[in-house]
Amino acid sequence: MGTSANETEETSALGFWRPETFSIVVTDELRKIGMVMEDPGYREKDSWFTRLFLRPNPSIARYIYAFIFLITSLLAWTIRDYGHAVLSELRRLKGCHGARYCLGTEGVLRISFGCSMFFFVLFFTTVGTKKVKDARNSWHSEWWLAKMLMWVSFMVVPFFIPSKFFMIYGKVAHVGAGAFLVIQLISVISFINWLNDCCHSEKYAERCHIQVMIITMAAYVASIVGCIMMYVWYAPELSCWLNILFISLTLLLLQIMTFISVHPKVRAGYLAPGLMGAYTVFLCWSGIRSEPQTEICNQKAEVGNGSDWLTIVSFVIAILVIVVATFSTGIDSKCFQFKKIERSSDDDVPYGYGFFHFVFAIGSMYFGMLFIGWDVHKNMQKWTIDVGWASTWVRVVNEWLAAIIFVWMMLAPQVWKGRSETT
Repeated sequence: MGTSANETEETSALGFWRPETFSIVVTDELRKIGMVMEDPGYREKDSWFTRLFLRPNPSIARYIYAFIFLITSLLAWTIRDYGHAVLSELRRLKGCHGARYCLGTEGVLRISFGCSMFFFVLFFTTVGTKKVKDARNSWHSEWWLAKMLMWVSFMVVPFFIPSKFFMIYGKVAHVGAGAFLVIQLISVISFINWLNDCCHSEKYAERCHIQVMIITMAAYVASIVGCIMMYVWYAPELSCWLNILFISLTLLLLQIMTFISVHPKVRAGYLAPGLMGAYTVFLCWSGIRSEPQTEICNQKAEVGNGSDWLTIVSFVIAILVIVVATFSTGIDSKCFQFKKIERSSDDDVPYGYGFFHFVFAIGSMYFGMLFIGWDVHKNMQKWTIDVGWASTWVRVVNEWLAAIIFVWMMLAPQVWKGRSETT
C-alpha cells in the first residue's frame, strides 16, 4: 500500500525520515523546556516530590540532621554496652590496647567528639546565612553524600587519637554540655513567657480565659502532687535529709516564682509560674532519680538490669528526649534575640543555620556526658543513662538555675525601667 502525501509530511515532521529534522525538533523542545523552567511561576507548578527532595529544603534538612544525631547517640550506646562483643576488631588499633581504651566510657567520648566536630564544621560553614539564594543554603540543605562521607570520617578518625586527648576532651565536654543546658533552659523559659504573653494579650485574653485557668490549675496540681510523691518515694525517713532538702527547695522556688509573678509591679499572672513550677519539679525528680540506688532513700533508681523491660523502655524514651530537646532548642534561635526580628520576605532562611548546628555540636557533648554519668572515670551499667551523684548535682543545679533565670526575666524589665527613670 502506498503512503499519502499528508502522512509523509507528518512523518517527516516528526523526524523519522529525516535525521536533521529530528535534531531541529528536539532542540526546539529543549528550548521550550528551558523557557518554562525560567518562568517565575514554574516553582508553583512543581510536584511535592520536586519541592521536597530535588531542591534545597531547610525544613527537611533539619529532620535529617536530627536523625544523624539519633544514629550517633545509638552508636555511642552500642560501643559502651556491647562494644566488647561486637567491635573486638578494635584490638588491632595501636591506641586501643586490646580495645580497652576504645570502648566503654572512652568509646563514648570518642563518638561524642566525632559528632561534635561534624556539627562544628557545619556551624563554621553555615553561620551568618541570611538568604536562601546564598550558596551556604545549598550546602546546609543538600550535598548529603559528601556530608555522609564526612560523618563517617569523623566517626572513624577519633579511634586513632591517643587516649590522653580524650581526658582533656572530657573536661571540655563538661563545659559544652553545661552550655547546652543553659541554652535549653532559656529556650524553655522563653516559650513559657511567650505562651503567657499570648494568652494574656487583648486578642486572646477573653477567648482563652477558661483554657488558661484549666492549664494553670493542672500545672499547680501536678507540681504539688509531684512533690508529695517524691516525699513518699525518695524521702520515707528523716535520714534522707538530702532528698528532703531538694524537694523542699523545689516547693520554696514554686512559691517565690508565684509571688513575684503576681506582684503588682510585675503582673505576669499565674500561668507562667505554674508551668515553670511543673518544669522545676520535673528537674528535681530527674535529679533524685539519677542518684545511685539505695535501700531506703532511692529504691526506685535505675538499676541497669537489661532484662527489665521497664528499664529498656525508659532508656529508649530518654534517648528520644535528648534528640527532641536538641532539635527543638536548635531551631529556636529567636530566644536569644534582644530585638524581635520577623522574616521580611520569602528569601530569608526559616531559621538560623549556624545556631542550629552549634546547638547540635554542644548537644553531642551533652549526650556524651549523659552516657558516662558526667564522670570520665566511671563505668556505667548497661541500659542506664545519667546515673550517679555527678548527674544528680548537675540536674539539681540546673533546676535552681532555671528558677533564677525565670525570676530574672520577670524582674529585668522593672530593673531597666527603674534605672532609666533615675538617669
